[in-house]
Amino acid sequence: MQSLRAMLCGGAVAFALIAMQCAAHAEVVDQQANGFSIQEHEQIAATPDKIYAALIEPSKWWSSAHTFSGDAKNMTLDARAGGCWCEALPKSGGSVLHMTVVNAVPGMLLRLRGALGPFQSTGMDGAMNIVLTPKKDGTTQVDLVYNLGGYIWGGYQALPKTADGVLGLQLFRLKQLIETGSPDTPRPATTPNPAEEKKK
Repeated sequence: MQSLRAMLCGGAVAFALIAMQCAAHAEVVDQQANGFSIQEHEQIAATPDKIYAALIEPSKWWSSAHTFSGDAKNMTLDARAGGCWCEALPKSGGSVLHMTVVNAVPGMLLRLRGALGPFQSTGMDGAMNIVLTPKKDGTTQVDLVYNLGGYIWGGYQALPKTADGVLGLQLFRLKQLIETGSPDTPRPATTPNPAEEKKK
């Protein structure tokens, strides 16, 4: 059976690619003995309503490499309080509950609770907040914050950075789906990070 760290990383080459694509738009902003906080940011050329509509269909943008079934098409998200972000396992007839929706405001906010993916086999729990903020130039700032805490055998070690890379990749894929029509479109090497540009 794969270890938690192996399932999260998916191999050294895959993680290296994730890191190169997402490092400028993602960050582990805090890490303590009892938990950590991850933030991801993307500026997307679309309205909040259009982004929200795509956001609640993870089957169209989530990476199949980071699913239990091997195919993101098996994912569904019921975007209402108490709704399930679930994944069907056709080969076994089983299913997975990734997270539970606790607050859904179309075009503005999606908040979920749970230990995403392989974290569910640990004593951890988390809250994920995805906030959509319209900008004057017609784009939308998408901010994803995932706060996780609880027990895991051996401590967190490098897991926060690994999870950060995985989540950064997913938000980037959402952006590419909306802007180009395909979540697999690579990020141009010259694409600036809006958040970093403001700091200059």
